[in-house]
Amino acid sequence: MSFGIEDLEGEGGGVGVGFETMRGRDWPSVRQFNVFLANRMGALLDLVRRFEMTDVRVVSLTVVETADCAIIRLVPSDYERAFEILTAAKLPFTESDLMVVKIPDNDQPLLTITKAFLAGEYNIHYMYPLLIGVGPMGSTAVAIHVDSFEAAAAHMQDLGFTLFTESDLRD
Repeated sequence: MSFGIEDLEGEGGGVGVGFETMRGRDWPSVRQFNVFLANRMGALLDLVRRFEMTDVRVVSLTVVETADCAIIRLVPSDYERAFEILTAAKLPFTESDLMVVKIPDNDQPLLTITKAFLAGEYNIHYMYPLLIGVGPMGSTAVAIHVDSFEAAAAHMQDLGFTLFTESDLRD
């Protein structure tokens, strides 16, 4: 998103309030929640139970553990409902964009994907598989966090890769 200095200045030269939110984005992405949990027995079970008691599915989940806490990277089937669930539970979390890429139908699909990112000089910060099929055909896919998200998404689409969006997770 680009904006000029006049967009930053409100009356009296202060910062204005009317900025566009991330929900207005137009690139193919999926929101991931990064939930911070105490590293204690049953904490992950409690988190998963909150979703299993609703119709919001956990599409993907990975755990980054340390001695004191864990970061649960979670992709839900319904972003807005998941936001409500996490907020109601008063769990600390952040959000980030992921690129969800359909696994190509060839003998070396991960090599194909990683070579495509290398060709565009985009760094993959982390990558993990989705637990369910995505889109109308139930395709296998990987979730990827990259730098320069918008440019990387355009690059992958230009190379013919299928990128999924949040609406594909609900289907």
